[in-house]
Amino acid sequence: MKVSLKKVNKTPLDFEVKSNEITFKGYLQYDADKLILLKAELSGKIDAVCDICANEFMLDVDEDIEFFMSDGIYQKSEESLLDVVEALDSIADLEELMNSEIELIRSDYISCLDCKKNGASEQEVF
Repeated sequence: MKVSLKKVNKTPLDFEVKSNEITFKGYLQYDADKLILLKAELSGKIDAVCDICANEFMLDVDEDIEFFMSDGIYQKSEESLLDVVEALDSIADLEELMNSEIELIRSDYISCLDCKKNGASEQEVF
């Protein structure tokens, strides 16, 4: 699902993107200083690999996501500590943003339920 950032204003623009067993649902809203707030929830299941035993399993996901988007290159001030996603073509590709968030989760340290139950740790495996 692609949304034109030029259509986003102070009234929240709701969206919902589904893929397999995961849902990315929330809204876009103009904030200030040419920034658009994306506030959403990513929930469902994703396939993952255990970092301890290397078995594949389905990971339950329930993440609140919030960041700003800029229509074009964001010119931040020195005191600004915001992380901003820049959309250079005035389009927010929500499916691409969902997939990026899923990859961020997968890149974290993940262990399956069996390894958690057995109390295995990274030090025991290596």
